[in-house]
Amino acid sequence: MELTINGFRHQVDIEPDTPLLWVLRDELGMTGTKYGCGLAQCGACTVLVDGQATRSCVTAVESVAGSEIMTIEAITEDPVGQKVVEAWVSNQVPQCGYCQSGQVMAATALIKQSPRPSDEDIAGAMINLCRCGTYNAIAAAVRQAAEA
Repeated sequence: MELTINGFRHQVDIEPDTPLLWVLRDELGMTGTKYGCGLAQCGACTVLVDGQATRSCVTAVESVAGSEIMTIEAITEDPVGQKVVEAWVSNQVPQCGYCQSGQVMAATALIKQSPRPSDEDIAGAMINLCRCGTYNAIAAAVRQAAEA
């Protein structure tokens, strides 16, 4: 099966129903995407599939063949992703950092879909869980990235 990830094509010999997360981490060594809950609830595994925030822990790899997949490893190559990362650093968002790759991916997808998101848009889109409770800093960073 051929996958396009971060602009590169990868051939993987894997069961079609294998979650994308495990292909990224175990087959391709892209460990920036994290495993959190395995139930698409926490968002630590968020990647972009054709620009949409997607929970990779429950996404069968066969369903994304032929799609453009972006992981945290390439996010700064995207102009919006670069602005999000800069805002994350400026606002000192991460504490433990475990959820942050998924948070950055979700924020990038939001700003790409809604370049000037309202507070309601941010609250509706930034639903990934953060055990450290950095939600206010996350919202501030999303606002800053959207203004940049």
